[in-house]
Amino acid sequence: MIKTGTPSLRISRRQLEPVILLLVLGGLFGYLGQTMGVTNMFNTLMKTAHELLLNTVLYLMGVTVLSGALGRLLLEFGVVGLLEKLLAPLMRPLFNLPGRASLAALMTFFSDNPAIVSLAKDERYSKGFTERELISLSNFGTAFGMGLVVITFMATLQDGPAGQVGGFFMPAMIGLTGAMIGGMVSTRLMQWFIRDEVSDDRSTVESGLPDEEADAGPLQPVWLRCLDSLLDGGKSGVELGLAIIPGVLIISTFVMMLTFGHPDGGYTGSAFEGVALLPELAGHVSGLFYLLFGFQSPELVAFPVTSLGAVGAAISMVPAFLKQGIVTGSDIAVFTAMGMCWSGFLSTHTAMLDTLGKRILTSKAILAHAVGGICAGVAARYLFLLITAL
Repeated sequence: MIKTGTPSLRISRRQLEPVILLLVLGGLFGYLGQTMGVTNMFNTLMKTAHELLLNTVLYLMGVTVLSGALGRLLLEFGVVGLLEKLLAPLMRPLFNLPGRASLAALMTFFSDNPAIVSLAKDERYSKGFTERELISLSNFGTAFGMGLVVITFMATLQDGPAGQVGGFFMPAMIGLTGAMIGGMVSTRLMQWFIRDEVSDDRSTVESGLPDEEADAGPLQPVWLRCLDSLLDGGKSGVELGLAIIPGVLIISTFVMMLTFGHPDGGYTGSAFEGVALLPELAGHVSGLFYLLFGFQSPELVAFPVTSLGAVGAAISMVPAFLKQGIVTGSDIAVFTAMGMCWSGFLSTHTAMLDTLGKRILTSKAILAHAVGGICAGVAARYLFLLITAL
């Protein structure tokens, strides 16, 4: 039997991929090497990654360990469950979701976006949603990913605005509000996108919250539960800290080299030097970025762009921005809102919808969440202006 042309297309595609990869890498390193000098380029590449590893990643790991321990402690002693019940009345009017959806926000806030995937796999939990609500849960939960880590990092930054009590604490809280608004926009927009494709039949939906105590065994002593939860939470924080290392070192290093420029005396091969390509491109639409987010320096565009892939990599850039003196309280509010809302959501939606067997809806989920992230940044910007004006 004569085979069709499909295998030849696959072979040609595989043959084409390495050529395209070599062209992309050659173009990138060729541009950097021609601008900076080959020796300076490699020195800056390695030294920037080294500085990020020592001064940023280890600090972030400390944050993730402590926040992981706190999150597990709150979960063990029922604080998360209490918050879930208190937040439940807000879910339907704000997000058009049942009360148990608040658990998704809390779990991703205290951990990371993958928590939403594990919830979707839990049949006891997912039975409380219509099909449309369950699919939009991905957009809802992702808006709060790594929230505790992002807020803790931003609120404890050094060199906050002069005279402002608590440094950047207030902008970080405003950013949390902005992320909630972005999540509301993203969730409702996703529900609207799929209104004709996915059922919203509530006849088979179970009411009430999952009964977690029914499967629980005898309680251990309080001191042991406290110790176990702290250590287990800290261990999960270590795993999260290790997981963000590739994103920080790879993504942030290249983004920084495309963001920062050369020192006054020219290139020296030191850390945090670059070709300033992103600011130059952003400068052509700087008025739009200022109108939406209040960015006065085009370099700041690198933060939301990096958040799309990894928010851990994005927040690692903030100390460098602070050193340059180009970050304000308004920028921190926007960073917090967009960092939470866009915390690596490109991969989360794919995994979530693949779990639900609705991979075909991934593009709509990503589009809805992209709009939600922009709305989160805009809301944080103008909320900051409103509050500081009062």
